[in-house]
Amino acid sequence: MTISAVYSQDRKVENRPYVDLRPFHFGVLVGTHLQDIEMLNVGPQIIELEDGTTAEKLISCDQDRWDAGFNVGVLGELRLSTHFQLRLAPTMYFGTRHLTFLNHTDATSDGKHLEEHQLLKTAYIATPINLIFAAPRFNNHRPYMMAGIDPMINLSGKDNDFIKLKRYDFFLELGVGCDFYLPFFKLRPELKFMYSLTNSLDTDHVKHMKNKNMIMYANSVSESRTKMIVLTFYFE
Repeated sequence: MTISAVYSQDRKVENRPYVDLRPFHFGVLVGTHLQDIEMLNVGPQIIELEDGTTAEKLISCDQDRWDAGFNVGVLGELRLSTHFQLRLAPTMYFGTRHLTFLNHTDATSDGKHLEEHQLLKTAYIATPINLIFAAPRFNNHRPYMMAGIDPMINLSGKDNDFIKLKRYDFFLELGVGCDFYLPFFKLRPELKFMYSLTNSLDTDHVKHMKNKNMIMYANSVSESRTKMIVLTFYFE
C-alpha cells in the first residue's frame, strides 16, 4: 500500500471548506447550564427581639444543590488569524436557585433546627467577549479552547426575598469546544465554566424588608459569588 493511499483513507471530503475564511459571520445559540452560588456566612449575630431585649442567633445559608437553567442568544465572530477568533455572543440566562437557611439556635418541638427556604429566580442579560484558539481543521471537525469575560445584568430580584442579588455582575469564562462541519451549517458544542469576580450580594435590600423576622436571615450572609457550568450549542 502506497503512502498516497494511506493519506486518502485518513482524509475525507470537507463540508463547507471555505467557511472559516470569512472575516466575520453570525449565528445563534441554545444551551443549558447548572447554577451554584457560594455564600460567605457571617456566623453568630446579635438581634433585637420584639420586647426590646437582644439575643444571639446563628444562621447559615447555602444553595443545597446545583440548579439547572437554559440560555439562548446570538453571536458574531471576527476572524483574527488562522487560529484565533474574537466572539461576541449576547445571551439570556434563565434559572432558579434553591437556598436553604438553617437556624442553629432555635429548634422545633421535635428537636430539629428551624429551616427557611427561598427560590432565587434569576434572569441575566449577558454580553460575553471570548478569545478562541482553534487547532488546525482535520476533515470535518476542529477542536478549540476559549477564554473571556462576561458582564451581566440581573433582571430579577424582589425586596421581600431573604437574599437579593445586585443588578450587575462580572464573570470570568474558560472552556473547550469543537467545530463540526455539516453539509449545510457548522455545529459547535461548547462546555465552559463561569465564575463571578465580584460580590453579587445586595446588602442594602434588608432596609426595605417589611417583615422584621426575615432580617436575621438576610443578614446571615455577607458575600456571594455565582458559579455556572454551561453547555452551549452554536449554529453558524
